[in-house]
Amino acid sequence: MKRKVGVACAGAWGLALANAAAAAGREVVLWGRDAQAMAKLAETRASPKLPALRLAAAVEATADLRRLEGVEAILVSAPAQATRAVAIALGALAGNAPLVACAKGIERGTHAFMTEILREAAPARPVAILSGPSFAADVAAGLPTAVTLAAPDEGLARNLCALIHGPNLRLYHSTDVRGVEIGGAAKNVLAIACGVSAGRGLGASASAALVARGFAELRRFGEAFGARPHTLMGLSGLGDLVLTCSSSQSRNFAFGFAIGIGESVALASEGRLAEGAFTSRALVEMVRARGVEMPIADCVEALIEGAIDVRGAVDALLGRPQRGEE
Repeated sequence: MKRKVGVACAGAWGLALANAAAAAGREVVLWGRDAQAMAKLAETRASPKLPALRLAAAVEATADLRRLEGVEAILVSAPAQATRAVAIALGALAGNAPLVACAKGIERGTHAFMTEILREAAPARPVAILSGPSFAADVAAGLPTAVTLAAPDEGLARNLCALIHGPNLRLYHSTDVRGVEIGGAAKNVLAIACGVSAGRGLGASASAALVARGFAELRRFGEAFGARPHTLMGLSGLGDLVLTCSSSQSRNFAFGFAIGIGESVALASEGRLAEGAFTSRALVEMVRARGVEMPIADCVEALIEGAIDVRGAVDALLGRPQRGEE
């Protein structure tokens, strides 16, 4: 009998993860809220959210939440700011299948990381986080991808990796839950800055400087919140930062690029779910409270809030007092 995996939310990332789990030889239950959309997905095996993908035969598309009750683990692929509502619904289901957060962000208002949200909303279930350098389109196309899955218990992390690992999706296990979460959340904010730079035409040298100094900020953030240094140097930290800061496939980079070429924040947001735009305020509030310097993140947050324009952001970064490199 095949092992069964659940995926909660049928956005692009959920679709890609469902097919990846099917390629690993699992039966998959893919749940989405929109009954009409899920019925159409079940019939056509295609979705406008990821047009090149055809849903694998082993994936059951459903709007019936109870179909997730028989799975071994549930990959929660809701956007970061919607994760709590989905987790509350999952927490009401029978069973104790682990919940694996697959979003990269920090909840606004509460400053909660994704596993904290899952733990609060579904306290009876084990929780984990999956993050790393991955685009939904690449995973859906079966292109080689490597990510990290972290859980507080190493045995759980290993078991979840074995459950999801497939021919083209390699998973590395970790117990540094906070480090993996921090890498995914911070890199989205920093990728917006790189997109702005590219849109502004500031050149490859400026882009490289932003990635390098952005990683220094990510490292300081991680150190302040208990992340392990080698985690930040790994797939879910530096790896994800490099990918997201260098490709127009990244929604955060594309959002920043639109701002860089002169679009308003409102216009740049249309049709794009840029998690970094929602995370930036929470991240900046958190690091300021601990006295951590993240000037690039500060500028991104000020840009999104309309406190400065692109020229002002560039001037603010270039005009910072001289100091030694750390």
